[in-house]
Amino acid sequence: MRLLKYLLLALFLLAGAATACLYLAPGVVTRTYVAIERAKAGLERKEIVTADGLRMVYLEGGMGEPQKAPLMLLHGFSDDKDNFVFVAGALGGRYHLIIPDITGFGESERPAGAHYGAAAQVERLRALAQALKIGPLHLGGSSMGGQIALLWAAHHPEEVKSLWLLDAGGLRTVPADQAPQPAAPQSFDQEKALAMSDPPDIPKPILDYIGEQRAKNKKLEELIGKDLAAEPDLEPQIQGLATPSLIVWGKEDRIINPAAAEILHGLLPNSTVILVDGAGHLPMLEQPERSAADYTAFRERLAAQLR
Repeated sequence: MRLLKYLLLALFLLAGAATACLYLAPGVVTRTYVAIERAKAGLERKEIVTADGLRMVYLEGGMGEPQKAPLMLLHGFSDDKDNFVFVAGALGGRYHLIIPDITGFGESERPAGAHYGAAAQVERLRALAQALKIGPLHLGGSSMGGQIALLWAAHHPEEVKSLWLLDAGGLRTVPADQAPQPAAPQSFDQEKALAMSDPPDIPKPILDYIGEQRAKNKKLEELIGKDLAAEPDLEPQIQGLATPSLIVWGKEDRIINPAAAEILHGLLPNSTVILVDGAGHLPMLEQPERSAADYTAFRERLAAQLR
């Protein structure tokens, strides 16, 4: 009985210490949490300097060699490479994954005076692929990342074998009476609530720390937003693009109206649309198992067509 009391006291003290650490040292806890999730997903952090001298940080893992048509995943605006960690784990190592921090975000370089529009980002990511000696690849993109992936496929179709478009950005013809009009979020909590209908269960101190780190990039993100808004209209550039495409949209997306899914489907003749119940703007983060299963089925259909 005395031993049991000691064990319970030890557990109580350990829980208290863990809670105190979570609130007093959220940076340490967040980095540990992220490292654990990356390891669970079989991902390793790497960095490389491209031929034009740009330092880029990325995650890599999964099955096979990167030179054999890997899957490169591109995050959205104000996000980073770790938005894909949960879905990477759910994919179960089926594909070789390259998940970069797009220039201006995460740990990748933020060159002063650079242009951060989607077309410029395409060229930087192509330089990353060339530095990694990657040939044709499969592309996935969330929001802004989807816009970049679409432009890459449109401008260099021989380099892109398929597209996985998750609430892709860049479309300008969502009907005005259907377009969402959310208030600009004033905090990271509000931003999270706006972006996701079913957010992952991550402790609030960790989310607060992530929000504080992202707030440090606010001025640059304002410039990036202006560069993206000044881009030429995306739709004429992708009209008739024949790249096999899986279009996925959260039915409860309050950032880009789900009506955009059918508009995109009409532009891409070789595309399939999946609308995800209960998901918002980030279905791969909100419902990683469902997202991974849908993508795996899409890739299996592509493979069957080539047999």
